[in-house]
Amino acid sequence: MAHGNGCLTVAAEDGAEQQQPLILERVERETAKKWQTVVSQRLKKHCSCTSKKAKSKILGFIPILKWLPRYQLRDWLLGDVMSGVIVGILLVPQSIAYSLLASQDPIYGLYTSFFASIIYALLGTSRHISVGIFGVLCLLVGQVVDRELALAGYLTESSSISSNSSDILLAGPGNGSVGVGCDRSCYAITVGATVTFTAGVYQVLMGLLQIGFVSVYLSDSLLSGFATGASLTILTSQFKYLLGLKIPRPQGWFTLFKTWYSLLTNLGNTNICDLVTSLVCLAILVPTKELNDRFKSKLKAPIPFELFVVIIATLASHFGHFNTDYGSDVAGDIPTGFLPPQLPLWSLIPNVAVDAFSIAIVGFAITVSLSEMFAKKHGYTVDANQEMYAIGFCNILPSFFHCFTTSAALTKTLVKESTGCQTQISGLISALILLLVLLVIAPLFYSLQKCVLAVIIVVNLRGALRKFTDIPRMWRANRIDTSIWLVTMATSALVNTELGLLVGVLVSAFCVLGRTQQARVLELGRATTREHYEGLSCYRGLQTHPGVAVFRYEAPIYYANQSLFKKSLYKCVGLDPVKEKSRRIKFKKNKRQEEAARVLNVKSDEKEDACKDNGAAVTLMLDQNSSHSLRNVVIDCSAVLFLDTAGMNVLKEVHKDYAELGVKVVLAQCNTSVLDTLERGGYCPDKNGAKTGENKMIFFTIADAVHYIQSLRTANGDYDTKC
Repeated sequence: MAHGNGCLTVAAEDGAEQQQPLILERVERETAKKWQTVVSQRLKKHCSCTSKKAKSKILGFIPILKWLPRYQLRDWLLGDVMSGVIVGILLVPQSIAYSLLASQDPIYGLYTSFFASIIYALLGTSRHISVGIFGVLCLLVGQVVDRELALAGYLTESSSISSNSSDILLAGPGNGSVGVGCDRSCYAITVGATVTFTAGVYQVLMGLLQIGFVSVYLSDSLLSGFATGASLTILTSQFKYLLGLKIPRPQGWFTLFKTWYSLLTNLGNTNICDLVTSLVCLAILVPTKELNDRFKSKLKAPIPFELFVVIIATLASHFGHFNTDYGSDVAGDIPTGFLPPQLPLWSLIPNVAVDAFSIAIVGFAITVSLSEMFAKKHGYTVDANQEMYAIGFCNILPSFFHCFTTSAALTKTLVKESTGCQTQISGLISALILLLVLLVIAPLFYSLQKCVLAVIIVVNLRGALRKFTDIPRMWRANRIDTSIWLVTMATSALVNTELGLLVGVLVSAFCVLGRTQQARVLELGRATTREHYEGLSCYRGLQTHPGVAVFRYEAPIYYANQSLFKKSLYKCVGLDPVKEKSRRIKFKKNKRQEEAARVLNVKSDEKEDACKDNGAAVTLMLDQNSSHSLRNVVIDCSAVLFLDTAGMNVLKEVHKDYAELGVKVVLAQCNTSVLDTLERGGYCPDKNGAKTGENKMIFFTIADAVHYIQSLRTANGDYDTKC
């Protein structure tokens, strides 16, 4: 006999010799503990404090304390210093440029990159990723900032921070409220910092609740489509700077169309100086960046062409008086040093709470996906929950120092890894480069044109925009993932950026559900040389058993697909028991009417009619395409990962409906989870009934199920031979 969880299968007591079924005995489960005991044990485990546990918690929360004492100075220092210097140099122009995308002044982008590099080096578990300004997050922050600026009455873009703007900020109240003297720039960074603080709080709370696993629900195709769609929006938003137009950023849905409409209607106001400068910078940066990509394997470090362009463009603008003579928009005064800390604007948090949540999810998902990618490449592990803490504090703490949202960035991470990075010491070196700029060099960028910064942003979008050329390859590889990519990209770009992320998650979820809805019931056949069963429609040379049909359902059976499972099974078997029972009832009713009017005078006729009646009453209406004479059914449950109550009930219905027609239905190869569900739901017989050989319904192998059915003395429903 074979048994599991009280479900037993025994050989038929017909005296015939047959193969003994597989015998397995389930391990006894531990007695369930009372909830009071469980709560008490967990409180004792988590609330008790020992010196060893405290040390482990501290080292786990601040990973640098764990790896820094083991730092291999001779082997790692040179690579860390080189990568830190190179990334720091690249961060200078990019931090200034992406400040425009977040609707902030250049100094705040430098602040953001500086603080994020230091905090992640202390708290992060990845050795290679570069945390700082990321274009998609800047776009999301910029949309919120522009919306709140419009609601506060700052309807038009003013010039950059004037020479006394830092004084205004210094004089601002420190209790989180915005003073009367706060200008547009001051209020913009207040909004940006408040959004950043709220997003950081979300991320830390998710870390405390240990829900770092949520990143697995954001697939690569979803994140790639979202980033590509956001890149189209970023590209469109930078055209006004390339053309020197001063038009407000549109709000709400369909911003891409609104932006292009504003650009086309204001095309006559193009600043020729900005247009020429943009074309020249594009003509320089595009081919040079391509050269960097093509020869990156031969170059020890990428050549910082962006920094060269920024320096040359600043000198040309300064000595050419582009701002005063041609009306070109420039970066303006960038103060040195740091502004005093300021609390977020508490009253603004309810307005930005929903926006901050989507920003928190995107920032965390990008950071964790990059961390895991590079950790796998270099043979170490990262802690997703600790990454949540790290990126959360990279947002919370800098928000008090006039910074906006950060996350890992792929481009800078690739540069960091390719230039010899070994640990996050390189992040501290990059922070030193930024500190030097903040204390000494920043004011020299006063005459830098904003169109040059826009060119830097546009050129850095090349990687995301190249994804469009990969669509045919993606479609050939996996059409479902490509569909998710296309829907997410189109929604992010054409409708709304945040909505694109939500739609992408929903489409991914529906695609997973859809795959369970499209699962097929396959008829299986046995290989000629061994007891192995596969789909008859998939492999040649498989054999079927007379009187026994074996079927497999390749999906979980649960509430969403339980009716589809039953329908698919009935179709594949070729017999719908519900229709068959209805046909029999109708047949018996008509027969009784005929018998009432029939004259019974010949015994031979009576005997012949009785034989016909018995045969008709049990004849199964099999599909004409069915290649076998169905008498019993084996359902292979090896691909059924789980059952819920609806799935268990539908198996009961199938078993009951077929049993009324004389068709035996047994299950085979159920995993332990399915067995437990069936036992709890009363599908399996109790132990006493199992020991007597009754209600044998579950087997560990298909071969045992087939042998058992073949051992029955008379095939179920085989009455026609008796007449």
